[in-house]
Order: sequence, then C-alpha cells, then structure tokens
Amino acid sequence: MRQVVVVEDDQAMRDFLVESIRALGFEVHAFSSAVAAIDHVRVHPVDTVLTDVRMPGMNGIELCKAVDALKPDLPVIVLTGFGSMDVAVEAMRANAYDFLSKPVELEPLEFAIKRAVEHHQLTSEIRAIRQVIPHYSYGMIGNSPAFQSLLAQIPKAARADVGVVIQGETGTGKELLARALHDASPRSDEPFVAINCAAIPSTLLESELFGHVRGAFTDARADRAGLFQQAGRGTLFLDEIGELEPAIQPKLLRAIQEKQVRAVGADRDRPVACRVIAATHADIQNPTPDNAFRRDLYYRLAVIRLQVPPLRERGSDILALAEHFVATAAERMSAPVTGISTQAARILLGYDWPGNVRELQNAMERAVAMADGVLIAPLDLPEELGMSVENPPISMGLVPLEVAERAHVHRVLDHTNGNKKAAAEILQVDRTTLYRKLDRWENE
Repeated sequence: MRQVVVVEDDQAMRDFLVESIRALGFEVHAFSSAVAAIDHVRVHPVDTVLTDVRMPGMNGIELCKAVDALKPDLPVIVLTGFGSMDVAVEAMRANAYDFLSKPVELEPLEFAIKRAVEHHQLTSEIRAIRQVIPHYSYGMIGNSPAFQSLLAQIPKAARADVGVVIQGETGTGKELLARALHDASPRSDEPFVAINCAAIPSTLLESELFGHVRGAFTDARADRAGLFQQAGRGTLFLDEIGELEPAIQPKLLRAIQEKQVRAVGADRDRPVACRVIAATHADIQNPTPDNAFRRDLYYRLAVIRLQVPPLRERGSDILALAEHFVATAAERMSAPVTGISTQAARILLGYDWPGNVRELQNAMERAVAMADGVLIAPLDLPEELGMSVENPPISMGLVPLEVAERAHVHRVLDHTNGNKKAAAEILQVDRTTLYRKLDRWENE
C-alpha cells in the first residue's frame, strides 16, 4: 500500500487530513512536528509528504529542503494560505512538488495526493528499470509476470526439438522468440532461416520453400535450393503461417512429416533435416471459412504452442523497452538523449499499443530524433499516443507549484531581458538551480 506522511501541528486539521487520505486507500502516518516526520522518512518507504508551512520549530519550507537532501525524488506537497505567492516562491526554492491552498477541499486534496504518488511511483520504476535493462534473457527485455512466464518455457521448448507455433499480435516479437528458441537449442550452430509467408506471392512460395530445377518455369535459369535445404540442420522459421494458400498446405505437411521435399519441376524427393518453427497472429487452431487452415498441418506444426503477450499486458516492461530503444537510437544518431521524462513515461503507460513492441520502437526512435534536451518530453512523442490527455484539468482551488513557479521565474526573466545570472540573483537561487529548472521545464 502506498504511504503518505502528513505533517500538521493542529490536531483537528491533522485528523481531517488523515481521515480524508485514508479514505482514498493510502496508508497514512501523521506527525505534529517536521523533525519527527524526517526521522520517519529516513527509514521508511514513503511515497509523498503533505506538510503545513507554519509550525513551531522546523517549518514546512525547511522540511522541504531536508526531504530534498535526504530523498530528492520524494514529492512534498505544501499547505499554505490562499494565493500566497511569497510561500510559492519559497517552496520553489525548496524544490517542493505542489502546494494546496487552505481551507483544504476534498477534490483538490485527492488530485494532489494521487498525482504526487503516481509521480513518485513512476520515478522509482524508471530508476529501477535503468538498473535491470542490461540483465535481459535471450536477447529480450521484460520483467512482467506474463513475459517471465513465456521466457520460462524457452529452455524446455528449445530442447524438445519438435514443431512450435508462436501466436501473438503483430509486432509482439514472434521472430525474436523464434531466434531465442534456435539459439537455446542443440541446433544453435546451424543456420536460422526465416520467411514471411504473407510477403511472398503464392505462385512463388512453393519455389521459395522447396526450390526448383532449371527450366521449371520461365525465369528458372538454374537449379535453386529451397529454404528447407538452405536451413540444413538448423531452423526454418515460417512467419505468418496462417496466410498460406490451401493449395500449398498439403505439400508443407508432407515436407514436415516425411522430412523430404520435391523441388518445382523435379522428378525425385530430397531429404531435409531442419526444425520448423511457425508464427501467426491468426487463430489457426480454430479455422473459419475465411481462414481455412488444415487441422492436420496445425497439429504437426504445433506440438508446442507459445503465446506472446501483447505489450499492453506487460506493465512496466513498456518503460524498460522504451529506455532500451532510446539508448540504442541515441547511440546510433549520436544524440544527447539519456532517458524519458516522468510525464512522457505516464503517456507511454497509458497508451494501448496496437502495434506492440514494433510500434514502441518506432515511437522512441522518432522521439530521439525530435528531442531538444536530454530527456524525452511529451511533445517529442507521436501525436497518436494522446499526450493532450496526459493530465486531467486542475479544479477546485488546487494550484500546482509548477504553474506559480514557472510564471514567477519567467516574469523575472522578462524583467532581466533573459539575463539568467541577474534573474538568479533576484530569485535568490544559484544559477545552477535555475538552469536545471529551466532545462527540466523545456523537456517536460
């Protein structure tokens, strides 16, 4: 359960905040002093801190500074009197996340708490993902239960040396899984040969698979070995097997069953020894009039069936894959991009990904090419990802710190004609802090 720390010296207000936040489903720990709250934050997994400003001893702004020094990614929400710009500026300097106006209303309180907790959760996930990215299995990245369940089946399926059918939506990485099966099998030193059955006209597919002899047809100027022979004792991967024309299905069945092929125009069979792995996005196990796939061929191919989960069911794998694609694209393009902003990560997690991993890779490569800063920002992402609905509208008196902070900083910059050194002096912050904030805003 996500944990919220409340710091408020007024007993009645503290009880109100605790009861309200617990009703939202969060674990709440309340303190009457900032010092006690810091001691708790130091040793417990906290997701956000909600603090009053005016308290005896250490005040709320000083608490912000202490939390920022202790756990820089932990968001702090500041409670203050309505419309107090002075407090907003102080909170800005102390790196507070948001502030709420008193008297506190339930809807803005709920929005602020959920937004801060989500921010902390995403930040933590991204940090953890960056640490585990190098530790992927079989050339594939993913720690979600659905994907780990699939990976666990690879060693057994690879050793079995029988037919495998891989099912999954377009773009889920079915060929990558087929290569993993090949690499983990005793045939790993032999060729891996792949063909997309949907990309070859049916009139040419038989020749591609089984080969042809010279003179078999107009352009057959020499004998040519088919893919079954080219694969040798390795693996032949038949992608989109569900697109096979009915006329060629019995010939494929015979080749797999008898371990022999007859080239187009030939008068005798030739032995073959490859293993066949097939993949499809269609439900060939239950053929329909529009998908007339032979059941005997299916059973011969699908001794083992593996299902690749769609990306939308893989949770934080989306961020792990996105970080990997960003790093790869940045290196290839010699771009300075090093990661993904929290706002962009929220968009990636909220999108349905109909094109799955392939679409995600394309989106990240586009984002790296469009990025102006070191982090991928929402504006760098393709429009179809729906960045315009990233955040719900702010209502009922909630004033995000970012709004007041940015407005105040930009007013000062306008006053100094863009002179950042002079602006930093007026704001009473060091130039490094100002540059860091301006760079972060540019990339969010």
